[in-house]
Amino acid sequence: MLNVIEKDFSMGTVNDKPKAEILYANTHFQTLHEHLFAVGYVAEQLHRQLMPDRSEGYSEAIFLSGCLHDIGKIDPGFQDWAVNPKSPKTIHEDGQHIDKGKFTFDKHPRHNEISLLLYHLLDDTNLKRVSTGNKRSIRHAIYWHHAKPYRKVKNGFDSYHDIYTKLDRNIGKANIPGLLTKTTELIKQVAEIDCIYRSSSQSILSLCLNGAADADKIDAIEDAPPLPSYKTYKESEHVEDYCKQIKTNANNNNVRTCLISADRMVSGLSALELHLHIQAGTLDELVANALLIETSLTTHIDNCLNNFPKNQRSTQQSDVAHQLAGVQSVAVLSGAAGCGKTKIALEWARVKSAQKLIWVCPRVQICQGLFYDLTSEQYLPDAQIEINTGEFKFTNQWDQPTQEDQMFLGDIVITTIDQILSAIVSHTKADFFIDFLNAHVIFDEYHEYINMPSFNLLFAELVASKNELSDTLLVS
Repeated sequence: MLNVIEKDFSMGTVNDKPKAEILYANTHFQTLHEHLFAVGYVAEQLHRQLMPDRSEGYSEAIFLSGCLHDIGKIDPGFQDWAVNPKSPKTIHEDGQHIDKGKFTFDKHPRHNEISLLLYHLLDDTNLKRVSTGNKRSIRHAIYWHHAKPYRKVKNGFDSYHDIYTKLDRNIGKANIPGLLTKTTELIKQVAEIDCIYRSSSQSILSLCLNGAADADKIDAIEDAPPLPSYKTYKESEHVEDYCKQIKTNANNNNVRTCLISADRMVSGLSALELHLHIQAGTLDELVANALLIETSLTTHIDNCLNNFPKNQRSTQQSDVAHQLAGVQSVAVLSGAAGCGKTKIALEWARVKSAQKLIWVCPRVQICQGLFYDLTSEQYLPDAQIEINTGEFKFTNQWDQPTQEDQMFLGDIVITTIDQILSAIVSHTKADFFIDFLNAHVIFDEYHEYINMPSFNLLFAELVASKNELSDTLLVS
């Protein structure tokens, strides 16, 4: 049953007209406290559904990152922009919202930078129940939920001290304590929603955050740690060191993609729709709709397997497929050309009850050959087979282009590694990474990445993100 919230939270809007005393998240007039809670909750639930075996603390960290990712929007400059009827209804990927007239972000921090600064003032002494590693992931997600902006003026935003100095100069030192007070009040509002929404006596947010933003830390801000790097790799002579770095970056990818995806889902609602979702306790519907996959892929694979003769070779291939399906992490299929790896991979998917397959290849030529094979009468002529590379975007036939709104929706999507990597190296396709985590994945001819600098590390990140899900097959 849904948890219906009886308390009527103030929306802060009447006939789409803003109120001066209300903080807003965007030009849709979503109230900031409702937006923060909803993004935190949806991001947490995305992670719980995709990675149910991860620790409770990790899901809590994702909730915290969502609840804190936009606290920087208490910036008076942002609030002036949000209530301006002439402001655009969409925001650039780098978080830029106003950059006209005398105002410029070359001299003013963006809201994600201010959010990170405020988080820093909340962290350490006040942030409880959160491991050091998860704190780093929270910082990374807050800072990188928008792309790093291009600024004409180089340097000047490279540290917490830089961000504080620019903010202090623009809004006045006397206003900084007021900003910290507003931050504490905002977090209390978010925690209040969390308590009621979960029917809990104490919010996860209030359990983890004991106390207000620490103004005393401003004096020591020059000694603050560096701003989060997008990717963290250091040269080493030991493979174990790279394994740790790969895991850290993979974790950051997962937290960041859950946050960005949740942010885009929630931001796509009107203020009234968001308010009603929170009142009715139905935010899980957003998660369910995002993760729902219903196809007839297993039926198509069954029909395919029935086309092959029932002989010793097929029996051996079937045995291998079942052995691979029993592996509790990433499975590896190695075999000489002509041994039936494609058939084995399909049967592996059938045993795993896959609803969607993303088949990743190192080269376009391999994608083309696979598309030809899988759409043939011998394999899957009735399934939705999609090829999506930088050059080719077709479904089922070479003369049937895939419509833009149908891309990556096939039962089987054949694509190149660079298309997948774009989800973890850019913001434009960041929410596509949710689809990657939600699908069964086959990496074909994966050995080709091993000797490719940078690609090998990024490939390892993709595998590490899927390692605990038992839905990934490496083929060589």
